[in-house]
Amino acid sequence: MLDADGFVMPWKARYFEVDQQGVVFNAWYLTWFDEAMSGFLAHHGLDAATLVREGLDFQLVRSEIDWRAGVRWGEAVEIAVRPGRIGTTSFDLHFSVRRGGEETCTAKIVYVSVAPDGSGKRPVPDALQEILRT
Repeated sequence: MLDADGFVMPWKARYFEVDQQGVVFNAWYLTWFDEAMSGFLAHHGLDAATLVREGLDFQLVRSEIDWRAGVRWGEAVEIAVRPGRIGTTSFDLHFSVRRGGEETCTAKIVYVSVAPDGSGKRPVPDALQEILRT
């Protein structure tokens, strides 16, 4: 779904994601962001099958995550995704995890467009640039 902050994906913290401190373990947030990125792309017509068919692939090369509050097991959150910088071969996505209007964490992730066969970097495809400019 879309809101003023861009694409928003509902999520619920799962039992196996919670650590002994009673909050979602930090590593799971990257998984959440990956799911939200997939939802964002699919919402704009680039689902997994289309990415493969079009020969599009990318990989995470940098992540920055800032936590403000923990999310506990069973809590419902929203993960907002909005595009950031678009470079020649890389692009940024910004994420915000919100619980009832409270922002629990934010992230900036840098992805590099790569050839699916592993032969190296490629320019960010036009189809993806169009989505990132929305």
